[in-house]
Amino acid sequence: MKSKKRNILTLTISIILLIVINYSYFDNQLTAILSTSETAVVERIIDGDTIVIAENKTSVRLLGINTPERGENYYKEAKEFLGDLALNKTINLEYGKDKTDLYGRTLAYIYIGNENLNLELIEQGFANFYFPSGKDKHYNEFKQAWENCLKKNKNLCEKSSNVCAKCIELKKLDSKNQEVVLHNTCSFSCELTGWKIKDEGRKNFVFEKFVLGKNRDVTIRVGKGTNSEGLLYWNRTSYVWTDTGDTLFLRDDKGKLILWESY
Repeated sequence: MKSKKRNILTLTISIILLIVINYSYFDNQLTAILSTSETAVVERIIDGDTIVIAENKTSVRLLGINTPERGENYYKEAKEFLGDLALNKTINLEYGKDKTDLYGRTLAYIYIGNENLNLELIEQGFANFYFPSGKDKHYNEFKQAWENCLKKNKNLCEKSSNVCAKCIELKKLDSKNQEVVLHNTCSFSCELTGWKIKDEGRKNFVFEKFVLGKNRDVTIRVGKGTNSEGLLYWNRTSYVWTDTGDTLFLRDDKGKLILWESY
């Protein structure tokens, strides 16, 4: 009986020693399997939210942000800012739940040391936060970065000085029915021609020769139809406002911010 107990004890100790001795090996293997990041050298800047890395000439789309397109305000500045931060430098890429997008581009947050460059682009007003696949662990800090940018009132975060900037309020943002309702709270009419509604991504609605009367509403509905008094159609065959959360940005004809709302 004593011999049997001694053998069991010996076996238990042996197993523990084996685990301890090989812990480093097992830990390294587990880390390699679960790793969601790697390093790379930035070879080229495509625009404010897309780079090319030297390894395999891979295009990388920066996660969590959207920067202006060519021809839009701050396109050049966003591209140059990212270039100053990252061009020809070694970065660390942190991947999300989807490693590539529909165009085959790698999706990643990029870091130099502990600095998240995606986040920095928002802080400096060269990007808005953008989470088309749903909010992840970075959402709150990216939204906070946008709010910090608003306090600085710079670049994409600069508030409009238009006389109607304080008149127009968002009365409803209905993602289920794909409708937006704006209301003019002032006692005078507001010229909205050239004003733009935008989502977190690249979908834009531009007001064409439109005046919103005093204390009146206007509904912007996604889809095809005939415009009428108080109802305008955002001529799209697919959705604008996502089920997983989105943001509405309203800007004046000079691109300055009137209001924004997230859900």
